[in-house]
Amino acid sequence: MSGTPESVPPYRRIADEIAGRIADGTLAPGERVPSTRRIVREWNVALATATKVLTTLRLEGLVETRPRVGTVVAAPAPTAPVVPAPVVPAPAAAAPVRPGAPVPVTATAPALRGGSPAGSGASVELSAERIVRAAMEIADREGLAALSMRSVAARLGVAAMSPYRYVPSKDDLVLLMADAAFGEESFPADPPGEWRARLETGAHTLWRIYRRHPWLAQVGVLTRPLMLPALLDHAEWALAALDGHGLDAATVLDLHVLLYSYVQGIAVHLEREAQAEATTGLTEDQWMDRQGPVLAAIVTGEHHPVFARMVGSLGNDYDLDLDALFAFGLKPLLDGVAAMIESAANAPTSQTSIATT
Repeated sequence: MSGTPESVPPYRRIADEIAGRIADGTLAPGERVPSTRRIVREWNVALATATKVLTTLRLEGLVETRPRVGTVVAAPAPTAPVVPAPVVPAPAAAAPVRPGAPVPVTATAPALRGGSPAGSGASVELSAERIVRAAMEIADREGLAALSMRSVAARLGVAAMSPYRYVPSKDDLVLLMADAAFGEESFPADPPGEWRARLETGAHTLWRIYRRHPWLAQVGVLTRPLMLPALLDHAEWALAALDGHGLDAATVLDLHVLLYSYVQGIAVHLEREAQAEATTGLTEDQWMDRQGPVLAAIVTGEHHPVFARMVGSLGNDYDLDLDALFAFGLKPLLDGVAAMIESAANAPTSQTSIATT
């Protein structure tokens, strides 16, 4: 934008600066841009100005609001895709369906992204793996509430009942999705030698998975553990880190469950925030902005003096970020584990480790 710095409105100057970060690649497509509260702190402007910055960038097509993520750099405008010519397989004699074996199913609706349009006569090779992947894409974008066997069939471009030939029910499908999601990350063959580093690796690995698939934290109940092979790989990693330090079996299992529930407990709010945004039509920042009068009334009242003092001392410098909260809480949690391990090491020799019994 032309003009001297004095003639450029603050919102435009900030928008141009963020746009510059996008142009030079500092902020990549899909990466979160500064929130309104961060803009207030970083550029020392009013909340209304910060809101106008993001609105300007959105109108210019540089950013977009994504459910479960926030305001991110928009993807470049796609070029027209090249649609391959449909391939029609030769008719084959009917054969019994073997579990897990792919079976050609004629597509009568739009097939997979980039596939053939309806009425083209193309066919889709259906398999349990493709059904699970399509279901995960739906859940990642729209949440578990939008998932159904019918919606999966529609996404794959097959008859509504076709997925049932591979997956008996939606409940079974969700378990397969969860197992696939937990299996996306693996642990190093040569683990860290120190227990704390190993638990940190395990916790951050789980957090990345939940971040990638926010619906995943909604699956299962802590008191009814999911017996999924991929999830048990994560459990084995944590249990091996805790084993051999003088803790009895019950304590080791309790600590593992505590660590897992800590990660899951924060991750639950990833999907809930997305649901709240869909229900209210307001982003997290927009909703918080509307709470200003209520917060002001509480702070100026007499019933919550400590809360009022804390809020007053923070000003606009506090931003409840789930990633930061996860990283912050993990340290004191592991400090507590360290104290227990140290106590076990100083206990009488009669309290032996499960590794030495």
